[in-house]
Amino acid sequence: MSLRVTEKPVRIAVQGHPGAKRNEVVRFEEGVWHIKIAAPATEGKANKELIEFLSKVLDISKSRINIDKGMTGHRKLIELQGVTKENAEERLKKSINR
Repeated sequence: MSLRVTEKPVRIAVQGHPGAKRNEVVRFEEGVWHIKIAAPATEGKANKELIEFLSKVLDISKSRINIDKGMTGHRKLIELQGVTKENAEERLKKSINR
């Protein structure tokens, strides 16, 4: 399935769970994507790993993903360029607990 491209950025809410055994999308609950990240929450390692993981799941380049809010917390607002909200959500749903 190919992604539909859009110029307007899409924002998704993410609850990061750093220090996990592996990267995985766990669930979507109350408007927030819960994502486990294998990297620790030190020195920006978990944020970097989250961007790399989302890049693979959403099949977009890392440069199109930005942490808009929540750089130091577990709750983040992620800005995505070049995808529609529907495409992003569909890909995230397909990757839950894969």
